[in-house]
Formats: sequence, C-alpha cells, structure tokens
Amino acid sequence: MDTTVTVTASASVGPDTVAVRFATPEGFTAEPGQFVKISATVEGEGYARFYTLSSPDVDEEFEVTIEVDPSEGGPFSEYLAGLSAGDEVEISGPYGDDHYEGEARVVVLAGGPGIGPAVAIGERALADGNEAAVVYRDDAPAHGARLNDLREHGASVHVVGTDETEAFDEAVEEAVTGADDEQVFVFGFAPFVAAAGDAIEAAGGDPDAAKVENFG
Repeated sequence: MDTTVTVTASASVGPDTVAVRFATPEGFTAEPGQFVKISATVEGEGYARFYTLSSPDVDEEFEVTIEVDPSEGGPFSEYLAGLSAGDEVEISGPYGDDHYEGEARVVVLAGGPGIGPAVAIGERALADGNEAAVVYRDDAPAHGARLNDLREHGASVHVVGTDETEAFDEAVEEAVTGADDEQVFVFGFAPFVAAAGDAIEAAGGDPDAAKVENFG
C-alpha cells in the first residue's frame, strides 16, 4: 500500500527517542515485527526510511519509534520527531516476513531501536494469552513504561548495557527455553545481530531459526 497517513500523537519515550502514532488508513493491515517506509520532503530534499512498527496492532492507529540521530540519518529523524497531530507523511508497506504469527512463546532480543518491535511483539503475545520474554541491550533504554507493564503482566524482561556481555548472554540463556512453539526474534544493527546469534547458540538454541531484522 502507498498512501498518506495523518499523525495522531507524538511523545518522547526515552533519550533521543520519540514514538509517533498515525491513524490507520482504510485497508492497511500489519503484524508486529513488520515495517513501513516513511517518505517526506525536508528542506527541499526527499527522504525515505524504513521503520518497524512499535504498536501491538493497527486496529485504529499504528506507531513507529524514532531514534533521533542527525549525525547518522541527516535531518529526517529530527523532522519525524517534530511531527505533531494533524501532520501528514507518505508511507508504503507493510514489509517483512519475520513477524509475530501467534507463537505460544516469543523471545525478543533487541538492541537500540529494536526495542520498538520488541515491546509490540511482547504486548501482542500477552494479549493473545501467550508467553513473552524480552532481552534489551542499550545504554539509554527507551519505552521503560511499556517494559514495566510487560513485567507486571507476566513477561520476563531483562535490560542490560552494551558493555555487559556476560549479563546479556545469561539473560538470553534464561529466556531461550527450547519450549514447543517458541519463536526467537532479533531486532538491531549488525553487531547486535551477530552477538545475539552467538548468545542463542550458546543457550542451546538455533540462531538460523530466529526471525531477524538487521537494521544494517
């Protein structure tokens, strides 16, 4: 789908991190773990970036989480973070096959901006009566309120720093149980994806069976 969407709300959810919500256009369907391409013109130049959904469903609204980093992405992330209710942008999608499909237990390993799809999948799994575990590696965590809510509703949640390799490996070992219909997800940049694969293997899991979105 290629269409225009309208912003309904925007809020800070962590250091240099903003969650932007959009009204769901007619006919748009997507699952947690899928992503959309957002396009806009900023200062006379066209930009387009992919953002993974951070909402557990798209019934009336959907959300993406923006990590603001002008040094890496130019002015586009700042532009998106500055959107307010009533503003419009172009989207296409959804894209991606490595999404939640009602698995009985989800284990989501997230690095940096991967926290968006991590909380979305965790919330959707719990809403469906399934089990969820989240292991999040970041020095400036985002979506703290939603992580706390996941804990309160029975999910296993571990947050570790980027230098805490042993703690990360231990958290992954605890989360990956090998239970029937357990699905491991990995969301993050390439170095995190590689570290997550090693940790899954060390925990007795199969990194090749994980659903992975590598942000590059």
